[in-house]
Amino acid sequence: MTTTPITRAGLLPTLPGSAYTDPATFRREQELIFETRWFCAVRAGDLLTPGSFRTVTVGRENVLITRARDGALRAFLNVCRHRGARLCTEESGQVRRNLRCPYHAWTYGLDGRLVAAPNLRDVPGVDRAEYGLIGVALREWLGYAWVCLAETPPSFEETVIGSVTARLGDPEAVERYRPADLVLGRRIGYEVRANWKLIVENFMECYHCASIHPELVQVLPEFAGGYAAQSYVGHGAEFSGDAEGFTVDGQAGFGRLPGLAEEQDRRYFATTVRPQVFLNLVPDHVILHRMFPLAPDLTRVECDWLYAADVIDSGADISASVELFHRVNEQDFAACERTQPAMHSRAYGTGGVLVPTEHHITEFHHWVTSLLR
Repeated sequence: MTTTPITRAGLLPTLPGSAYTDPATFRREQELIFETRWFCAVRAGDLLTPGSFRTVTVGRENVLITRARDGALRAFLNVCRHRGARLCTEESGQVRRNLRCPYHAWTYGLDGRLVAAPNLRDVPGVDRAEYGLIGVALREWLGYAWVCLAETPPSFEETVIGSVTARLGDPEAVERYRPADLVLGRRIGYEVRANWKLIVENFMECYHCASIHPELVQVLPEFAGGYAAQSYVGHGAEFSGDAEGFTVDGQAGFGRLPGLAEEQDRRYFATTVRPQVFLNLVPDHVILHRMFPLAPDLTRVECDWLYAADVIDSGADISASVELFHRVNEQDFAACERTQPAMHSRAYGTGGVLVPTEHHITEFHHWVTSLLR
């Protein structure tokens, strides 16, 4: 395990301002990043019964995810094969047996097969299998459904699981929290008037923590030094001696999740799963952010707080636990929104600079630009 962050002396350049404002750049990111990589779409527990569905924006596409009759999750492009109407117009819902287009009533099974259409029996030679919904690759991990629009998706093990392993230094580290078995305690959605990359960069560094996160630094005092947990491999920021738990007032939380290693107790671990997930691990709960980039200067973020089932079933008050990271979110997103307007300024035409405690952000910049070439 690396005990000190890896940095180089001096200042390094950032991306230019246009990378955060240019509509053409954003379209290329939609096409070459969000539509080719694994994208964390929905929590599997949101779709418990057959016929439950949710729609999400992935790149330029709207994706429909539903629980099929066999209990499996399926994902499709949310487009009727007849005349292109959006099949499900609501963000979430429940159907009884089938998915029925509200325009011309073409009807699909929960597995995507075309099962009925008005007057289609009178049309000879129509292969219903050929006109089923367009499927999208789907994998379940950490209790979430991850989708990929690419015809040949990249290796999930290498690009998703591997990236978490590379940060935490142990392939079993995240599994010990058993996030798939945890229960959603709270979900808060944020509309952030900022480019998605500004949000990623903010999450990756802690140079700003002493300035804008007083509650977080009170619990994790090492963050006052400016080094983020993500600038280390395998390191988790240690709780303050005065903090009994990861709560806004430092009071006790809900006891350590079963199965955690001793070195995971009283520590905060964080990692970015590119392109749009932030994973935060503390001894008694897990916090997961999903970003949905909607425009060059607009990103929707959904943040889930996940707890052991007995905590939620008991009716325990989780407000102090939720409030800590809710404040961090609001502080971070406000900072990103203060930054976004300056991306248009000639003062930022060629970009800014990264100090040594932020140097690990350059690898993220290189990843983005390499995919856009």
